[in-house]
Amino acid sequence: MEWDEPGIVLSLRPYGEGDAVANVMTLEHGAHRGLARGALSRRDAATWQPGNAIQVRWVGRLADQLGTYSAELVHAAAALAMDDRLALTLLAAACAVADGALPEREAHPRVFEGLLRLVAGIPAGALGPAALIRWEALLLADLGYGLDLSRCAVSGATDGLAWVSPRTGRAVSDAAAGIWKEKLLRLPKLLLAEAGDAATPEDWYAGLRLTGHFLARDAFGIHHRPLPQPRLALYDLIEKLAGENNGG
Repeated sequence: MEWDEPGIVLSLRPYGEGDAVANVMTLEHGAHRGLARGALSRRDAATWQPGNAIQVRWVGRLADQLGTYSAELVHAAAALAMDDRLALTLLAAACAVADGALPEREAHPRVFEGLLRLVAGIPAGALGPAALIRWEALLLADLGYGLDLSRCAVSGATDGLAWVSPRTGRAVSDAAAGIWKEKLLRLPKLLLAEAGDAATPEDWYAGLRLTGHFLARDAFGIHHRPLPQPRLALYDLIEKLAGENNGG
């Protein structure tokens, strides 16, 4: 059996001398593992960097086998992001979230297409914190943990939405939040339909905290795993940027 598709490298695990087990996300086969021979060699290491877009071929005798990969580099996102700390941290976080949250060999076309847009946007700037946060919200929805940001859970109002319940994932207006504000998660405008791309580091941090809460509780928590380290590193970087933005 074999297939040949565009893919995105999510992770590598060393296997033997010079080889690696690669987790690659594709449109039709989802997050799919295979043995990438020579992936850690000097010749092929640049191709198999997490975040890179590749044309990948999988071959296996049976569909449920690990099988082997061969690939051609299409877009070297990892190398292009190397000189931009924020882009590199965002890329690592996106790959780690997809690697850990997506069920193996289960197609999620919208998630793949969204991640491909992020990867293809390097170095043009399309991979920014707001784009990543929206993609994480899409991933949550595709996994069945979608946020309901259409109207206030308390009053039914569709305007003035400013908070999200950490228990239900439903939006709450500022007027209806009352004394419960301290227990709610802030809803940045970048996640609302009418919002543009303008956002501050404080908005980014609020968005990452919001999607991160539900990723940790549902997508990762259900498997008794914490948020991956690259995603936690992104918190730290955005928090630092927010502090600098406030003159701290």
